[in-house]
Amino acid sequence: MAVDYVHGYSDHEARRLGDQADTLADLLHEGTAYAPGSRVLEAGCGVGAQTVHLLARSPEIDLTAVDRAADSLARARERVAEAAPGARVRWHQADLFDLPFPDAAFDHVFVCFVLEHVADPAGALRELGRVLRPGGTLTVVEGDHGSALFHPASPYAEAVVAEQVRLQAAAGGDALIGRRLQPLLSGAGFRDVAVRPRTVYADATRPALVNGFVRTTFTGVMAAVRVPALAGGRIRAQDFDRGVADLLRTAEDGGTFHYTFFKAVALNPPRG
Repeated sequence: MAVDYVHGYSDHEARRLGDQADTLADLLHEGTAYAPGSRVLEAGCGVGAQTVHLLARSPEIDLTAVDRAADSLARARERVAEAAPGARVRWHQADLFDLPFPDAAFDHVFVCFVLEHVADPAGALRELGRVLRPGGTLTVVEGDHGSALFHPASPYAEAVVAEQVRLQAAAGGDALIGRRLQPLLSGAGFRDVAVRPRTVYADATRPALVNGFVRTTFTGVMAAVRVPALAGGRIRAQDFDRGVADLLRTAEDGGTFHYTFFKAVALNPPRG
């Protein structure tokens, strides 16, 4: 089943998603390109932040984009209309666990930053396998907050990250799901599962990553959970704020930040 999106649906979050996708486009989309005319499903397209990069690399595909949130779909339509006018995209508001498509309707399925927000990722993968043709490919991209390493070290920053992970788990998601992709896909029946790390390393010599990922993306996600974190009573306000400040310190001169995403590609075997 799907769960509440822990990051919310604000304008700020929509901008953050766009900044994140643009900053990481080369890292996450490298190697993903589909032949002209391919029937591609993007499951959980959100505000279209990844959709525009899919279309930039495969402009002649027949793309279907699905999300459960009507507001997100409206934002996605606007983003794609501006970035990729003339692209062939069908938009559907639907539940990931009950997709309105027949069996084997797509040649390829692309899923990015979705399974971390799903209470039953294995069930979601089985439904995606149903609508994917035998021999078609499934591509999944997820992060893993446990892979965050930074300098200067800070127990306050580590406590903030741990609290975000806990809150996401309490909502039914898993901010550590990247490390589980291979067993999840294999357990859902996919074959030839290949998972590869996609590592972000940022320091003063990489200002685009420092600003686009460390400040805007990662620290932004952590800072956004301040209210529920304090309400839970597990962390004091001054300690939370110190942790966020220490994360921002890693984006200054002398600081470094490391994070690993995981990208899986698998084949859908014959069913039945």
